[in-house]
Amino acid sequence: MVERSVEVKLETGLQARPAAQFVQEANRFTADLFLEKEGKRINAKSIMGLMSIAITKGETITLIADGPDEDIALNELVSLITSKSL
Repeated sequence: MVERSVEVKLETGLQARPAAQFVQEANRFTADLFLEKEGKRINAKSIMGLMSIAITKGETITLIADGPDEDIALNELVSLITSKSL
C-alpha cells in the first residue's frame, strides 16, 4: 500500500467534468484506490463518492493505492490532480 498527500491545483477542483475524468482514469487500474479529505475516505473509482466530498482548488487530499499496479496508479492520479487543467 502506498499513499501520498497532494495539493489540488485544478482550477475547478474535482468537480463535474474533472471528477468524471479522474474516476475514469482511476478505473483503468486494478489496485484499490481511495481518496481522503478531512478524515473522510472514499473509493476513488466512485463518481458519487468523489462528488460527495467536494474537493476544491488549493485543498490537500491524500491518495491511497493498494494492489499490483499501485505505484503507477498513484503517479498517474497525482499528475491529474496537480495539473492546472484536464
